Amino acid sequence: MVWWHDAVAARGRLATVWWLGAAAARGRRVRARRLGAVAAIVAAMVLAGSGCTVIPVTGPLTVNETGSSDPLSKPFQRMIAIPPQRTWGPEDTVRGLQAAMAAYADDPSILPKYLTPEARAKWNASGPVTVIEDGYEFAPRDGTGSVEKVTLKGRWVAKIKEDDSYVPTAAPWEGTFELVKVEGEGYLVKSLPNGLLLTNSDVTRAYRATNLYYVAGPAHDRLVVDRVRLRLKPTETYAQTILERLLKSPTAALQGAVTTSFPPGTKIESIRSEERVMINLSGPIDILDLTAEAALKAQIRYSLNKNEIAKGRVIEIQVDGEPYSIDRPDSDDDWLAGGSDTAYYVSKGAVHYMGKDGPAGTVPGPAGEQREGYSAFALSKDGSQIAARTSTGISVAGLAAGGRWQEVIPGAKLTPPTWHQDGSLWTYDQQNAVLLRYNPSSGRGPERVAAPQLRGLDVTQLRIARDGVRVAVVTAKNTVQIGALTGGAAGTMLGNFQFLTTTEVGNKIRDIAWSDSEHLLVLVESKAGQMQLNEINVGDGEVVGVPLKDELQSVAALDDRVLAAATTDQGTKIIELNQDRQTWTVKIESDASSPLFPLG
Repeated sequence: MVWWHDAVAARGRLATVWWLGAAAARGRRVRARRLGAVAAIVAAMVLAGSGCTVIPVTGPLTVNETGSSDPLSKPFQRMIAIPPQRTWGPEDTVRGLQAAMAAYADDPSILPKYLTPEARAKWNASGPVTVIEDGYEFAPRDGTGSVEKVTLKGRWVAKIKEDDSYVPTAAPWEGTFELVKVEGEGYLVKSLPNGLLLTNSDVTRAYRATNLYYVAGPAHDRLVVDRVRLRLKPTETYAQTILERLLKSPTAALQGAVTTSFPPGTKIESIRSEERVMINLSGPIDILDLTAEAALKAQIRYSLNKNEIAKGRVIEIQVDGEPYSIDRPDSDDDWLAGGSDTAYYVSKGAVHYMGKDGPAGTVPGPAGEQREGYSAFALSKDGSQIAARTSTGISVAGLAAGGRWQEVIPGAKLTPPTWHQDGSLWTYDQQNAVLLRYNPSSGRGPERVAAPQLRGLDVTQLRIARDGVRVAVVTAKNTVQIGALTGGAAGTMLGNFQFLTTTEVGNKIRDIAWSDSEHLLVLVESKAGQMQLNEINVGDGEVVGVPLKDELQSVAALDDRVLAAATTDQGTKIIELNQDRQTWTVKIESDASSPLFPLG
């Protein structure tokens, strides 16, 4: 195993960075470009008794290649912290402490050396990881007798919870450390809150945003993505890190909403890469249960391939060294919930469908007829049924000749209807503050679904994701929360809510739309009338802005396709976001509004 030493540490912290190739976890040698440059820096280092000293404030040196071709892992950098030095002042000691936190997962022996015996006895690394911006500052020191107080000030970026979920947090952050000077040892930290404090660069260096896939649906025939931040480890491949985490429960956002095909007690015995990826499991796996086998294979395939691990390669799964299942690259992709990819829009009250380059025709049945009083149209998964809101409730019609509108959910103040992938229709009754579900196959009227966390909130929009699990809810016109449908059958309820985004009071969230089960489009109108469109990853809050030059009324999306209704002097037009994700193309010039796709 070879480590290339990066002799510069970000922000001048008292630590060094080592670049690890993916093969290092298995003891293979690694080669890198710029060897001469790295070696020159190493030779120029000033060595102290511990092997390093204070390192200049510059960014990490980039080594373009770590030389690893291992398809099961990814190269990364490892922080090597050093113990506190007797000559350091309070601020240097706190810098060293923070660097030791960044290195703690790989080497837990250094951080305790920064603590007094009393602090060492009380502190542990458990609890959420606090992530702050790199450019933190020191406030003027406050010394009281033998105690020095050092305060760090910066911006709070996120929390990484104990279930590995990443929660963005944009707010000022401040932390105060009390230090005492110990004879012969220098400054030590007197007390330290539990948990780790990392910078954004620490997380970028050592963590990877990872999609895990769990099972949903009554027949366990769908997968739902759960996004986490996993710390890369020098002792195992990224593939092993992913699968070891997959054996655990999903994050709190999906607790009770999804399950796993791995029975309790399953272990990852080995993962190796030859002509194919070989995964050996052990535990109480029923090798005769074909349904469980299919789900287990799908969980592994998607959790590896969607993270660019072993993509395009045959995956052979063994149990106790014996053949269990084989997954091939051309295996079916029916595990991710979807629907018809036909796009629709509304013109003069009638619903039309679109072709590749523009209008293609009017839908059959009553929805294709021009009439007033019907709005907020929504299409079922296969596009065979359409729902609309009227002044008295929500009506449904089939997209077939001879059909008719039938009111299925009465109510004068209902949110726009949204279809579940199982064929049920949902809305929120704002007047009575209840969540309603109508199942056409039940032969009964709408039923109430428990949603205790929505009690007392002003719910203005509700959209079920195509996976049938996640639900986006707009409250008070300027806040979006993401929940999940938990339980099953008669025990279904909507819960697990977490804030996704909010905008200033006075601004308005005009529309939301699911592009897939992981991303939500949020259209915001400011008090000044300016429009902003963001695509947000609901798993970790990552935001990608979409440039706009037109005022938009509404949006619709399906995977990479994004449609919008834009205002013009002649009315509204339908525009589509181009593949560059920067520009738009007009698809329908005028008299067109309310683009929509099935579900979402």
